[in-house]
Amino acid sequence: MSQFFTIHPDNPNSRLIRQAAAVLRDGGIVVYPTDSCYALGCHLDDKDAVARIRQIRQLDERHHLTLMCRDLSEISRYAQVDNTKFRLLKANTPGSYTFILDATKEVPRRLQHPKRSTIGIRIPDHPVALALLEELGEPILSSTLILPGEEWPLNDAGRIRELLETKVDLVIDGGPVGFDFTTVIDLTGDVPVLLRQGKGDITPFGIEVL
Repeated sequence: MSQFFTIHPDNPNSRLIRQAAAVLRDGGIVVYPTDSCYALGCHLDDKDAVARIRQIRQLDERHHLTLMCRDLSEISRYAQVDNTKFRLLKANTPGSYTFILDATKEVPRRLQHPKRSTIGIRIPDHPVALALLEELGEPILSSTLILPGEEWPLNDAGRIRELLETKVDLVIDGGPVGFDFTTVIDLTGDVPVLLRQGKGDITPFGIEVL
């Protein structure tokens, strides 16, 4: 049975955040709110937890999982970021974007795209997610909480608990967060490429939607 924490979305309870971080460190899967959707998260180095997330979502190794990071310095540790990309990231984070970047050697091969050696990176704009990242002191490996066969992510924490109480270790109720996916932008080339239009505005990246 999963634990269930109700945490204020604007003023997270530090004691509950510490307990949630401990669940991640112990190999658990945590459902937590972000500025776009609820997400599944686990410790970066826990192979079993990563496999459990892929099983819940029914994802193969070609699907990028996302490194939720707390700041730009953390991004630079796990992704290759030149000056141009750094300026773009600095101007548009935190926010509802997932950026595809070339991975550094800090990212285990099993977490990279099998053919491209890339990784999805994101800095969420949500107090609960940021507090959890700060307490953990490292990225959370994450995936949007959308169940197989469904078109939209789950948005109600109570319903999430009902469906996943035997599959995850903790559900954090941070209130409704919406159903919008992040905007996914590939920054591995010379110019930004839109992979998915979502909540994040594409205007700052000079991308035109045809």
